Amino acid sequence: MENQEMILDIPVEHEQNIFGRLDCFVKKIESALRVSVILRDGSVKIVGNQDGIRQAERVFNELITLSERGNTITEQNVDYLLASQKEHLDVSLADLDRDLIGFTIQGKPIKPKTLGQQKYVAQIRDKMMVFGIGPAGTGKTYLAMAMAIQAFKSDVVSKIILTRPAIEAGENLGFLPGDLQSKIDPYLRPLYDALYQIMGADSFIKNSEKGLIEVAPLAYMRGRTLDNAFIILDEAQNTTPAQMKMFLTRIGFGSKVVITGDLSQKDLPYSTESGLDQAASVLKNVEEIGFSYLTNKDVVRHPLVQKIVHAYEKYEAREKYKESRKASAGRTGSKNRNKRGANGKG
Repeated sequence: MENQEMILDIPVEHEQNIFGRLDCFVKKIESALRVSVILRDGSVKIVGNQDGIRQAERVFNELITLSERGNTITEQNVDYLLASQKEHLDVSLADLDRDLIGFTIQGKPIKPKTLGQQKYVAQIRDKMMVFGIGPAGTGKTYLAMAMAIQAFKSDVVSKIILTRPAIEAGENLGFLPGDLQSKIDPYLRPLYDALYQIMGADSFIKNSEKGLIEVAPLAYMRGRTLDNAFIILDEAQNTTPAQMKMFLTRIGFGSKVVITGDLSQKDLPYSTESGLDQAASVLKNVEEIGFSYLTNKDVVRHPLVQKIVHAYEKYEAREKYKESRKASAGRTGSKNRNKRGANGKG
């Protein structure tokens, strides 16, 4: 197919932000869409086939809009736009950019960065209980934490409760130094980190001393009724079915609940069913409960994390396929042996 070309105006004051350091974003666009981009003052010439030019134009227009709204363009923004173009998804980063949740203690805006994250945030707003299920780096806990803090600041709820199952990941709690709280704190550290970043250490400590913000292991939830609270259960893939049922039946009036987990990173003993797996199956048709399934496309950490998650997903899919083939071959062999036995052979 014969190459075509088009000229696209780029505001000079936004060139550096859109092109990236040493034109790294432009090089990504060229490689992914198989076009050539020639940079000139105030414009770019895009050369390639018709589809490539059209996709590159969409990407540049999205980046221009994002930059004009005062955002610093990131590698994640560019990668997400390129992946969306390849899958022919109608993605508008400008729409995502308008969905403001709140600000960090440094004044940085907190917003969903992918369509999956936007749907997750919308479910948290609309539903009493939401399950956020997906791989590492998809913002499950961070976005839930931001929503909880906004609800707390707006007096929608009077308390924030954050909990995790304190389960060992190949190490034994008893061998860690210190008292029980010192042993438990490392398992809750990611929750503290998010709280400090969004709320600030001083505000967290003050509200924690008043009992308005609580960070505790899941076992501490037993026997309680949690009214008018925003409750987050993190790492829910490490709950047993009994623990999950115990937690879900703690919910009181005026509360909102978010349960997050990554089904590919279970630390439970082998052959133990995850409470998150069971709950997703048992509760899938309950209208007041939302399920938001995030994927590797929603990873917003370093781009390498997205590639690692994708590689593991492919590997695990291959292993499941091999196991299903072995099981199928075993059943076929058993049937054949039974037939031979019934015919008096063998």
